[in-house]
Amino acid sequence: MTILAVTLNTALDLTYQVPQLTPGEMHRVAAPQVRAGGKGVNVARVLHALGEAVCVTGFAGGATGDALRAALRADGIAEDLVPIADATRHTVTVVDTELGEATLLNEAGPHVQEAEWEAFVDRYRALAARSRLVVLAGSLPQGLPDDAYAVLIRAARDPMVILDAEGPALLEGAKAGPDLVKPNAAELATTTGYPGVVRGARVLRDLGARAVVVSQGAQGMTAFTSDGSWQARPPGRLTGNPTGAGDAAVAALARGMTRGTPWPECLADAVALSAAAVCAPLAGDVDLAVHGRLRPGIVAQTL
Repeated sequence: MTILAVTLNTALDLTYQVPQLTPGEMHRVAAPQVRAGGKGVNVARVLHALGEAVCVTGFAGGATGDALRAALRADGIAEDLVPIADATRHTVTVVDTELGEATLLNEAGPHVQEAEWEAFVDRYRALAARSRLVVLAGSLPQGLPDDAYAVLIRAARDPMVILDAEGPALLEGAKAGPDLVKPNAAELATTTGYPGVVRGARVLRDLGARAVVVSQGAQGMTAFTSDGSWQARPPGRLTGNPTGAGDAAVAALARGMTRGTPWPECLADAVALSAAAVCAPLAGDVDLAVHGRLRPGIVAQTL
């Protein structure tokens, strides 16, 4: 049995690093670092680095889709992507190495035809039936309905499901009863209309989500579950590329859930692995030495 990482809006990621990003000015850059991307792909790459069996599925089309498949194979990550006529998107990240901040330029993605969506759902059912846990992560490509994640959650049946989305896709998905949803604080506020994480998480749990974990940047993460609520914080502010920090947290939560790890330990590990992602240069990478150093000092506190 494996973990299935679903990225409906896959991407070919290009990452540029500059000493200082100045809007309106010309920047000379080295060749970008190119790799397979999208939130679920990033989750899969972290799980692969942790030694977990994982498979990526989603859509892939055009030359960028071919490059995406090749990049996954080169990284040793199993994939079962469904072909589509339209081309897979690019995403561009510009990292300001002085400030440790990242600017993202994300294309909307391809337009998925109804027949392509139906073919994917059929493939997904077969893959989910062989999985211990399913991660549904990222934006929806054009052509898919707002309840696309809800359809996949209901179709999963046996495996546990983590949903990492925002907006209508998150609200509709929560109604289908996923085991965990993991927005960040900004996504939670925008989606629910409430600025506080407590009220926002309550909205998602009232809709049907069994547990909610909210990532809050340097403030750490807060978990709201039927067993209780906890908060865990990193020991200090870290600089680097924060782009894949949330995806690393989802990977940690997925690993913990498949192992039956208690929520406080699972949350603490997610904070440590998220911090380790900030210290790595590319989204989807983690500095495991940083994770090992930080993890013993992170303790989840009961709210």
